[in-house]
Amino acid sequence: MSRRQPPNRGQQPINVVEIDSSDDEEEGATVVAPSKRSSSSDTKPKPKAQPQQNQNRSPEAIGLTQPTPNLQTLECRSFWKAGACVVGPTARTAPPPGELEHARVHPKFLHSNATSHKWAFGAIAELLDNAVDEIHNGATFVKVDKIDIMKDNSPALLFQDDGGGMDPDSIRKCMSLGYSSKKSNKTIGQYGNGFKTSTMRLGADVIVFSRASRASKATQSVGLLSYTFLRKTAQDDVIVPMIDFDISGHWAEPIIYSSHDDWSANLTTILEWSPFTSKDRLLEQFEDIGRHGTKIIIYNLWLNDEGIYELSFDDDDEDIRLRDEANRGGQTKLQKKIVELQSHISYRIRYSLRAYASILYLRKFTNFSILLRGKPLQQFNIADELKYLKTVTYRPQMGIMASKEVAAVETTIGFIKESPALGVCGFNVYHKNRLIRPFWKVTAEGSSKGNGVVGVLEANFIEPAHDKQDFERSSLFIRLEAKLKQILVDYWNHHCHLVGYQPPGFRAQNTEKKDSAKSQKQMPEEEVHLDQHVNDPHTCLPHTNNGLLGNGGRFNLPVEIPTTGFADPFLFVGT
Repeated sequence: MSRRQPPNRGQQPINVVEIDSSDDEEEGATVVAPSKRSSSSDTKPKPKAQPQQNQNRSPEAIGLTQPTPNLQTLECRSFWKAGACVVGPTARTAPPPGELEHARVHPKFLHSNATSHKWAFGAIAELLDNAVDEIHNGATFVKVDKIDIMKDNSPALLFQDDGGGMDPDSIRKCMSLGYSSKKSNKTIGQYGNGFKTSTMRLGADVIVFSRASRASKATQSVGLLSYTFLRKTAQDDVIVPMIDFDISGHWAEPIIYSSHDDWSANLTTILEWSPFTSKDRLLEQFEDIGRHGTKIIIYNLWLNDEGIYELSFDDDDEDIRLRDEANRGGQTKLQKKIVELQSHISYRIRYSLRAYASILYLRKFTNFSILLRGKPLQQFNIADELKYLKTVTYRPQMGIMASKEVAAVETTIGFIKESPALGVCGFNVYHKNRLIRPFWKVTAEGSSKGNGVVGVLEANFIEPAHDKQDFERSSLFIRLEAKLKQILVDYWNHHCHLVGYQPPGFRAQNTEKKDSAKSQKQMPEEEVHLDQHVNDPHTCLPHTNNGLLGNGGRFNLPVEIPTTGFADPFLFVGT
């Protein structure tokens, strides 16, 4: 691919990234096309000159002053406001003779693309997925931690794994849009977009270090994706400086694709806009990677609307928390029941990364561990904590156009151990071992039917959305939703009495029995035997030590359950 120059606006020309549609991806995907001769690593830094259209504005107003290293941050540090900028018109020059026009990517797209993650933990999960996908390349761990940036003592997020790593070609695909080499049915990633959306959702800038061995050649690469650099230098295209080294010998030899000046220019840009001010400090980051693996450092982390870091590292030394969610309701005196609810994992996953990551993967790893702030993560399968378990098999109807058989889906359903005290409910739906929808309530809002009932299933026959926090609303998804509601209702009708709820139709039965009792007033009370079904597991009648109903024959229920719905098939004979 040839390189083209942007129009000269009084500055030295730079080489910019061009994008094409990728033949490696699904139709319509947009990528930055890597090339050995003209890639994103062949970028020269653009001098920080003031664009002509902004000559009447102060340099501070347009953010183009030469900042000191520890102040090289965006003016707006809140993620949801960082994309609010005015993009002026960009002059275009005609392509060289014989070449077609190419689409370009404005830096603002990095931010708008990242807004697909409404939830910061969803972005972290994407990066965990990438490490988990490296298990088939020998990865044994992924480390998630907080580190301090020496330039300004600000916090940064660290992700590190010992997988196969990325060679120069792979890291360019990683930094590009739409490329993905993951074609296996077992890998979680598939769209070639997760790294960009997730890192840009967590912070304004990310630097990647990776080592790999391919065909007896060992390499190490550094890539910088910096929203701060692109915006501060008023770039109108996404420029990703990268440098590569051949480490097959006794020392690291720079890999030159075009010229040594281009390679040096990339290094200069990385040192100026990354947390590392010298080449030696930069290369020190490879010392703990080993022969292969990847290290990702996300810095200039986003702030919330109050100007405080969105992620909290101080509330728990072994956890990372979402500050706004963790503080919700913390200033008021809460009722005991609410405190108990907030201690349940269904609530803690909203603000605790340790809680969320513990249920993120359905099957427990055998030779792989997640280290969160230095402490191994204990995986948790809520199905192991349910009581009155039942397994329901469902075979999806794929329709007449389906080209292959779909394996039957097994749904494990039961009551949480805290029921009926807590009304936590919903289905935890996984896709390829990854949690997509946690505690999905399929019943209508306000309905108490299903309180305390939780289900777990893996639905590989439907596709997740790009942020992997929901599913595409296809006809298969709609049919699954209807099936899960049927499973819940059937389970509730047959099992609700086991935890003390009135089964459907019970009040109607009581009314009929009271009418019948009136005609038997002459019968002695001791002849009405009520204890014959006390040990029947299908009865929900509370009883005292003498086997008779306590509390005057009434149920001690924490919640009054409506009696409408399907009739319970179990008859309460003798009541």
